[in-house]
Amino acid sequence: MLNVIRHDGPADATPLVIAHGLFGSGRNWGVIAKRLAAERQVIAVDMRNHGASFKDPAHGYPEMAADLAEVIAAEGRACHLLGHSMGGKAAMALALSDPEKLAKLVVADIAPVSYRHSQQEFIDAMREVDLDTLTRRSDAEEQLAKAGVDKALQSFFTQSLDVQAKEWRLNLDVLEAEMAKILSFPEDLTGPFNGPTLFLTGAESHYVKPEYRERIKQLFPEAKFAKIPGAGHWLHAEKPREFEAAVAQFLSF
Repeated sequence: MLNVIRHDGPADATPLVIAHGLFGSGRNWGVIAKRLAAERQVIAVDMRNHGASFKDPAHGYPEMAADLAEVIAAEGRACHLLGHSMGGKAAMALALSDPEKLAKLVVADIAPVSYRHSQQEFIDAMREVDLDTLTRRSDAEEQLAKAGVDKALQSFFTQSLDVQAKEWRLNLDVLEAEMAKILSFPEDLTGPFNGPTLFLTGAESHYVKPEYRERIKQLFPEAKFAKIPGAGHWLHAEKPREFEAAVAQFLSF
């Protein structure tokens, strides 16, 4: 099963499972998860090939959805599910293939479509880091900066760096090999998922375009849409309090 980080909250409320995006980990969600745990138990996972979870040569959405289903099954009841980017696609895949597992769904800045951009530049940048010379995370951040990585992403990426072991907690080889699957979305998932669904996006992001709404509504008829002003794709990191407030409000009614 996936590695999980639990944040205790009221046991009688529906638990919330959080699935991070590409190159992330459950640790990235620590502050938000702790605050949301005021109202319910929160379970932040490390997706396969990330963090402390297992490595596997397959990294498609059917496999990731099955991983999340196993985590929810271990809770013994339906859960709320929040997923960002890659984690959002995995969450949608689970909602469409096994809707009884979910109470409510929050999809953060991603749509059920295939994208053409690549994340290869970030894999290349992480590979360029001279792990043998590292004594602290800031050393890696300096090297990532020289490779052209934005400052905010430098800190984000190095949370998946084990300085003592001098290795990334990311299976970069598999993520590179499976990138086409990560950027796509399964065409055979026709749904629909009729549960309450929130598509929460950054107002400065272009990941969820207006032309995607028809497809979203076909698969998620109860979908509601909200934007966080001043935020881009990494909306939970850029505007954490606003993000947390929007999620908490949606889960409360």
